[in-house]
Amino acid sequence: MTSEHKLQPVIVIIAFNRPDSLSRILNSINEAKYPNENVDLIISIDKSDNNQNVLDVANSFKWKNGNKKVKYQSQNLGLRKHILKSMSFASEYGSMIMLEDDLFVSPDFYNYSKQALEFSKDDDNIAGISLYNHQYNVHKQENFTALEDGYDNYYFQFASSWGQAWTEKQITYFLEWYNQKLDINSLKGIPAYVTNWSEKSWLKHFIAYTVSQNKFFIYPKISLTTNFGDEGANMDVSNTYYQVPILLNSGKKYKFSTLNESRSIYDVYFENTSIVNEMNINEKDITIDLYGIKPIENNKRYLLTSSKYNYKIVNSFGRNFKPHDLNIIKKIPGSDFFLYDTNVKSINKIKIKPFDIIDYNKKTISLTESFVIFKHKFIQRLLIFFGN
Repeated sequence: MTSEHKLQPVIVIIAFNRPDSLSRILNSINEAKYPNENVDLIISIDKSDNNQNVLDVANSFKWKNGNKKVKYQSQNLGLRKHILKSMSFASEYGSMIMLEDDLFVSPDFYNYSKQALEFSKDDDNIAGISLYNHQYNVHKQENFTALEDGYDNYYFQFASSWGQAWTEKQITYFLEWYNQKLDINSLKGIPAYVTNWSEKSWLKHFIAYTVSQNKFFIYPKISLTTNFGDEGANMDVSNTYYQVPILLNSGKKYKFSTLNESRSIYDVYFENTSIVNEMNINEKDITIDLYGIKPIENNKRYLLTSSKYNYKIVNSFGRNFKPHDLNIIKKIPGSDFFLYDTNVKSINKIKIKPFDIIDYNKKTISLTESFVIFKHKFIQRLLIFFGN
């Protein structure tokens, strides 16, 4: 995966109506570390009747690492069209790093992006590079940690929107697929959680692309961005749900695995599909569903899940190791994950233990914290119900 021509990705900042957010991300990229050569910066702002203050922030910003361009859209595009239009910079520059304005970057974000792009640029299995490291399964609202396999990356069919990098070829392939205007609701394997997102979302189309074309994003084990969750097009209320630790050092030499080397390969449901290698079952014959949220695939005989079904239990595993994938790899005995043979019916008296699952995910919640959470959620529901 090498070439004589080294990629020099342009940085593209996407902004609309959050001047404080834009100022924060711009300051963070200015404090990051860069190679000796100049790095181009583009600040792309969607048109609005009341975002002159955003344009002022962009125009007054002093970019100390290269050339800066401010592009103000001539008409309001909306988030999806704005992102799609901005992808064209990958063709102009050969590669790009895209950052929305509610992010904050690690000092090493550019170094990581360059190395990951160089590593993957000739691999058509790769749809893009994520700078963000997920620690939360958005489908199940539970913790997520990628299996540690000795490399600095993992593979994920969940396209990234909280800091991502692409080569020109990666964007070209996606746009060729996107311009077919396929109905993503009719595509196999796309979670309802994703298809139900707003039409403002460009991400759901990129996720549908990765799943339908069996491609992956390279993700870092240590995040190079974090998300402030500022109120905006895809966030109704500010929150810290997606804040994650970021790498503070710079100049790291990253050790990337290939897909063949990795033991940390996740599908769109946050399931590690590589653990099928531990089951002595053909991957075409088994569904991995440790989070217990996938629909049953009728064409697959075996099902490994945390859910209760009345099929023959071939094997069962405990929930002790973290991440939970490791319990399967190390064959920890217990009654938390079940390998079913769906060809054989059986009445199973399985007791799902919700408290144990909460305890596993949260470690501990005091009575005081439980009351505060209950009170807060109850008031939130009342406010939503009464429309305030």
